[in-house]
Amino acid sequence: MQKKEVKEILNSALAAGADFAEIFIEQKESVAISCEDGKIEKINTGIDLGMGIRVIAGESTSYVHSNDVSLENGRKMAKLAGQVARENRQKKSVQEFQISPKGVQQVVRQRPEQIELDDKIALLRIAEAEARALDKAIKQVVLGYSDVVQNVLIANSEGTYVEDERTRIRFACNSIAQQEGQIQTGFASLGGTCGFELFDEKSVETLGREAAQRAVTLLSAQPCPKGQMTVVMGSEAGGTMVHEACGHGLEGDLVQKGLSAYAGKIGQQVASEKITVIDDATISGKYGSYQYDDEGHIGQKTVLIENGILKQYMNDYQTAVRTGTALTGNGRRESYREKPITRMSNTYIAPGNDKVEDIISSTEYGLYVKQMGGGQVNSLNGDYVFDVAEGYLIEHGEITRAVRGATLAGNGPESLRKVEMVGNDLGYAIGTCGKNGQSAPVSDAQPTLKICGLTVGGTGANQ
Repeated sequence: MQKKEVKEILNSALAAGADFAEIFIEQKESVAISCEDGKIEKINTGIDLGMGIRVIAGESTSYVHSNDVSLENGRKMAKLAGQVARENRQKKSVQEFQISPKGVQQVVRQRPEQIELDDKIALLRIAEAEARALDKAIKQVVLGYSDVVQNVLIANSEGTYVEDERTRIRFACNSIAQQEGQIQTGFASLGGTCGFELFDEKSVETLGREAAQRAVTLLSAQPCPKGQMTVVMGSEAGGTMVHEACGHGLEGDLVQKGLSAYAGKIGQQVASEKITVIDDATISGKYGSYQYDDEGHIGQKTVLIENGILKQYMNDYQTAVRTGTALTGNGRRESYREKPITRMSNTYIAPGNDKVEDIISSTEYGLYVKQMGGGQVNSLNGDYVFDVAEGYLIEHGEITRAVRGATLAGNGPESLRKVEMVGNDLGYAIGTCGKNGQSAPVSDAQPTLKICGLTVGGTGANQ
């Protein structure tokens, strides 16, 4: 679609007196392959093309979408979306489109669409072979591969106009081990905003072995003790704590709705002075990275909490306008079918100065968390419950026995206040974050953390 056509559609959307109009056009080419027990279960390939128009009038928002991206249909959509402003009298027109400054461009060296489908399938078979070769106890292996190349055009009535391409790849392996009637699972995944060079970072052989080893280790693990104890969260655990127990509460829309434990606390101490929390869409190659968000604003590095002090929230266009604060480039949407909302990108706790070996040796007794599982969080008060996918006891300053069935329960802000040591390492995990019925690719990260006095659930003896 030509710029003059985009401008015509936006002016049609403003015709009834709206304050703001935006168009989002997307073409997405994708491949998804699933494999179970050596059999390719499903291959999905396709092209998705569509357009969404958002119109804002005061506190009212209208959103219309269609897979017809013609000018004629755009006019109809704009008129329909613009009805939200039928009682507004002030008429606006589209500002001249500006040359958008460049954000941090994500480099793709080996484009996934240039890789043969058979070669992608081969990756799944290689990972499965490695998982099964690790131990005879591995009885089932489930794998998934996906890649997406998304081209977008984003423009609005305030003069924003950008075109961008995003390329993402994801690979996941889930291994199931069985022995003497006991069944355990192990999981490993890898993903990035990049091309096939992703597998130079970590091979599929390594992913297969990691998933299998976790499952096999749990077969001999003892039930986790329960009670209040020190928890050391290794950097390999990724950033589940920062994402779930902290990150969502720092999203501007939840704050403005009164659904965040961090609402009204700018400038206050909300965590240990050792804690700095950052959301950064500019990190090269990470799964949550982007040059522009889905409103056409440059992806940024935003310091949310600095040395324990709450500095700012993440914003999209609407949350920034409501509060008169700066945009942070966190407006994201799953596809052209949804309007953008405030979302995280790559969210992490910054590394500290403590050596990992010192953190372990300083812990007389506690739980070492190597990998987190699923969980749930109440963003309103920060309460959480997380499963521990892989954990070990720490006894007399050393990591000893593997344990299973552990859970962590607590409150996000309180847990961050209890952090006593922050490691000088940093480990990332990838995920697909769900919010308001939409999914978005994200990365989370943290250094090794020592948190005192957490509630650990388990089926072992009380501690």
